[in-house]
Amino acid sequence: MRITFHGVRGSTPCHGQEILRYGGNTSCVALDVPGHQPIVFDLGTGLRYFGQQCSLDQPFAATCLLTHLHWDHIQGLPFFKPLLRDGSDICIYAPVQDGDLTVEAVFADTIKPPLFPIHFAMLPGMIQFNEVWNDEFTLGDDIEVMSRSIPHVGNTLGYRVTWQGTTVTYISDHQMPTDGSFSATAGALDLCRDADVLIHDAQYTDEEYPSHFGWGHSAVSHALDFASRCGVKRTVLFHHDPYHTDEDLDAILESSRERWAERGNDPDSLELAREGAVIEIDTARAT
Repeated sequence: MRITFHGVRGSTPCHGQEILRYGGNTSCVALDVPGHQPIVFDLGTGLRYFGQQCSLDQPFAATCLLTHLHWDHIQGLPFFKPLLRDGSDICIYAPVQDGDLTVEAVFADTIKPPLFPIHFAMLPGMIQFNEVWNDEFTLGDDIEVMSRSIPHVGNTLGYRVTWQGTTVTYISDHQMPTDGSFSATAGALDLCRDADVLIHDAQYTDEEYPSHFGWGHSAVSHALDFASRCGVKRTVLFHHDPYHTDEDLDAILESSRERWAERGNDPDSLELAREGAVIEIDTARAT
């Protein structure tokens, strides 16, 4: 299995010399499972770069596991080059919405004039929507997916993907408990327990968090405690704040590895997500 990071920022894309090493595109992570079509976590601006790497010699097919409908997680879709080819097929799993609102209606109401030059329905590729909540389902014959609701702002999911005994968990946006504790919901624990790789929200430093209380994200200390408690083998801190420069993130990584080691973990098993980075998971060794 291979994980490739195409977008690692939260809230809004950003650019500049000060963020060149970690990157400025919003959430998009590709998971390649041998013998299967690609799985994409979220549709942020990093999706455009994933699309540039996709072959268009034949119709494209992929599955997207979408955590929620905030703009920074969907704004890459109309710029995804494979969708401009007839015959392409993307199946999107996304959290069920409240009331009579559907996920498809949200996209149709967002990608249309005057907000966008063309209507959503004019994209040549086919998009299928599946609304899920606390569910389990299978992709292909043997990829098991678990979705669980995650505390954030609005209906939000995290995903656990397992193939041949190897598990990747993706929780891009996770509101740490508002009482200041390090407790977690049963659903979040189900997703993360004994995962081989956990990609987890760590948008704020501990010092920044009090001024962002209730904004729907985690401080670094909460992400570390949560991952350690779940027995995760490898943890990737994700959804970087757009104001954090490369130097800021280097400092966060250094201090986080120190705290990670204090919990009895291998400091090299903790890293920060970076655009273009690839994680190869040896499934034989992982099992």
